[in-house]
Amino acid sequence: MDFLNAFVALSNFVLVPGIAYGSQLALGALGVTLIYGILRFSNFAHGDTMAFGTMVTILFTWWFQSMGISAGPLPTALLALPFGIAITMALVVGTDRAVFRFYRQQKAKPVVFVMVSLGVMFMMNGLVRFIIGPGDQRFSDGERFIIKARTFKQMTGLDEGLAIKTSQGITLVTAIIVVALLFWFLNKTRTGKSMRAYSDNEDLALLSGINPERVVMITWLIVAALATIAGTLYGLDKSFKPFTYFQLLLPIFAAAIVGGLGNPLGAIAGGFVIAMSEVMITYAWKKVAGYVLPESLEPDGLAQLLSTDYKFAVSFAILVIVLLFKPTGIFKGKAV
Repeated sequence: MDFLNAFVALSNFVLVPGIAYGSQLALGALGVTLIYGILRFSNFAHGDTMAFGTMVTILFTWWFQSMGISAGPLPTALLALPFGIAITMALVVGTDRAVFRFYRQQKAKPVVFVMVSLGVMFMMNGLVRFIIGPGDQRFSDGERFIIKARTFKQMTGLDEGLAIKTSQGITLVTAIIVVALLFWFLNKTRTGKSMRAYSDNEDLALLSGINPERVVMITWLIVAALATIAGTLYGLDKSFKPFTYFQLLLPIFAAAIVGGLGNPLGAIAGGFVIAMSEVMITYAWKKVAGYVLPESLEPDGLAQLLSTDYKFAVSFAILVIVLLFKPTGIFKGKAV
């Protein structure tokens, strides 16, 4: 019984939040890895693209709520998400035409693109704060929990309760569907194959008649969709604050590099490695240890390796270790 209580406590505070957060990071890292693999630069504006997409989704959510439109037990944000994706697509394609295309035609070095993406990042950041403000915004409605802790205790008779939020369930299901669609698109469609060919060898792809501008545009459209979905899922699960998305850039890049930059499978694996590491290292293990260990060995303190304030330091440390010992990442992506 103690072992079951320990497992439920672990699931409640580590496994379930870790899987949801890992799914959000994986979707964010997929966007970063696609841009690096196909357009060959690190896009530092990705976090703020997520913030912009989420902001548009929130505005449409509020509009729908004011008109009494809802998705029943599901958050209204799911109805607003397609509009958020469409407007974010228009923004990133417009940004590419106005800013990045010039440097592509000049055959600028990747470091120039990185600096340009920093400029785009600050502009997007300012735009989001100007429109929606810098504070916390909550935009979820519908059912809050799939299962509540009290209900779980009554069903099982255990001391520990398991609570699974609706947003966590939606995150996992959405991530599985989006990743399956992306892999099908990249591997089975003609456009997807041309994107992979362009990523592997740009000159050879051009010789075989692949239109580079079309590949670039489709890449941006996919990245905009991934960024908006990842940002909205994160916002539903936690809350929306523009600056948080700027901070999320570090774990997202860490996930992409740990998995292997330019490798979509690596981005997903990296997302879960980073998320689980962050959650496990900042979790106070006292409660779980109390169930598993004999009384004489129970810890006096919280048994927490790091405070949650240092959550992002975990992803930074993992990133540094990977860059030192295996720069191509777990799935042999492109070296940084």
